[in-house]
Amino acid sequence: MLLPPKVAAGVADGTVTLAFRRWRQQDVRPGATFRSSAGVIRVGEVAVIDPEAITDADAIRAGHADAAAVRRRLAGDESWSTYRIELSWAGEDPRIALREDDDLGKDEIAAIDARLERLDRASSHGAWTMQTLDLIRRHPHTRAPDLAAEVGRERDPFKIDVRKLKNLGLTISHSVGYELSPRGRAYLARTSRR
Repeated sequence: MLLPPKVAAGVADGTVTLAFRRWRQQDVRPGATFRSSAGVIRVGEVAVIDPEAITDADAIRAGHADAAAVRRRLAGDESWSTYRIELSWAGEDPRIALREDDDLGKDEIAAIDARLERLDRASSHGAWTMQTLDLIRRHPHTRAPDLAAEVGRERDPFKIDVRKLKNLGLTISHSVGYELSPRGRAYLARTSRR
């Protein structure tokens, strides 16, 4: 489930506790968690509702001025169900702590090696992980389309691959481009895969 940064920040500070979505089928389950720009969000109760039953009080809990604003923002086919989703903040994004951990021992380096090798083997376009880490090291804060073009790739698949590196705590995303995290820099400095 995607939340705009302002809404995610509202969940983190407790001012937003609801979301409304129109889906063909239920997209989230109670108890599930997902990452957002403000940390990890937990899904509470999920219920199908009549959009006309949304109150102004509900709208405020969803970060909107009134119920009419919520109804206007509902996307998707009007024949789809409308869901009322309770949300709560579950904590910081664990990738933040991971990316700051640059005290890598032999076992941690071996674990990262294994994960990167698995990503390379699963790739339809060949080994890419070390090339991408080195590219980001050499060109921090460079636009994704420019980085992708340098290695002859399309932007969107390239960005998906960088997200995989981010999930391992090796990169940091910025409004423009990326940089290696402290963990990523330590890994490149200490690995035999260079």
